[in-house]
Amino acid sequence: MQSNYFQQLTQDLKQQGTGTPQLILDLKTYQHNLDYVQSKLPAKLKPRLVVKSLASIQLLKLASEKLNSQRFMVFHLPQLAEIMGTFPQADILLGKPMPIQAVKPFYQTLSEQNKTNDQVNIQWLIDDVERLKQYLQLAQELNLKLNINIEIDVGLHRGGVSGQAQFVALLKLIQQYSSYLKLSGLMGYDAHVAKLPKILKSPDKSYQQSQQIYQHYKTILQQQFPDLSHETLCFNGGGSPTFMQHCQQSICNDLAFGSMLLKPSDFDLENLSALSCALWIAGPILKVLPCSQIPGLGLLNHLPHKYKAVFIYGGYWRADYIYPKKSQPHVLYGRSSNQEMLQVPMQCDIHVDDYVFLRPTQSEAIIPKFAQLYVYTEGKFLQWQTLRE
Repeated sequence: MQSNYFQQLTQDLKQQGTGTPQLILDLKTYQHNLDYVQSKLPAKLKPRLVVKSLASIQLLKLASEKLNSQRFMVFHLPQLAEIMGTFPQADILLGKPMPIQAVKPFYQTLSEQNKTNDQVNIQWLIDDVERLKQYLQLAQELNLKLNINIEIDVGLHRGGVSGQAQFVALLKLIQQYSSYLKLSGLMGYDAHVAKLPKILKSPDKSYQQSQQIYQHYKTILQQQFPDLSHETLCFNGGGSPTFMQHCQQSICNDLAFGSMLLKPSDFDLENLSALSCALWIAGPILKVLPCSQIPGLGLLNHLPHKYKAVFIYGGYWRADYIYPKKSQPHVLYGRSSNQEMLQVPMQCDIHVDDYVFLRPTQSEAIIPKFAQLYVYTEGKFLQWQTLRE
């Protein structure tokens, strides 16, 4: 982003802003990212939007309409009911195994309308036999038939099925209790592909290996349990870092992503270079001092200073200061989530009631911290409610 963009944003915030830290969505950039993603998705890969990364119903609605998908991945159980209430034909895959202690009250408090809504499809993620037995007991108690998606370890080593014996045991249990359990698919998350140091393994090789592991489990399912294998099974994979690789070649039919649509800095990857950051934090400036003064180190105050000290409203977010350029927290003064002190280059023309801007490292860590998302479009701000934690 160019300096004049943030200068204009500052002027618009000074006229229309709240005077408190605001989370800004640049609508034009978000729409550009959606257009790009739509252009790259092959027909055989159905997009699944990750709710925690796009934690606003309006954000999700816009993406759902553009990508023609009501498939969602949910990681936080309270958000499940909100998605069900908003998207009447939602296909929901849980992104992590939910403790039975959380699942039981979910079903007990579910409205009768949602209980009978057979158009909403919930796939519960299962990672081991003991957890599946808990879900089976719940299904028997409540007279339910639960859709079960099995988490497989494709190289991330964060749990899930990691061997044939465990996989077969899960499938046998589903097969044995077919009145209460139904296999809905597999999920293999491959975030490690982009994060492994290249000196250890190239992303391409790591991706191919993860795909081979995935295929191994698919083959076991198809050959040993043909009655559980059918064309409508959900073979979910991905994550934003491997989006492009899945688009080029994938044995999956269901691709989860979300963060890359907002492009926080953790997703500054070569294969996502066509996407741009659409999310910013705007922090109002409360105080501007000629230089930083460190308590107990008065001698430093007599040295030449290259920076002035700026104190902002809030701070210590999972985000990097992006404007004014070369602004940074002071190493010795420390961080603050109340009034963070920022070093700003001395020549920078900045004043009380101006704004500094930060780029989040992750959208999922930032959006739920703010009650509203301020959608910046044509010099104006719309307010979209967020899904809180």
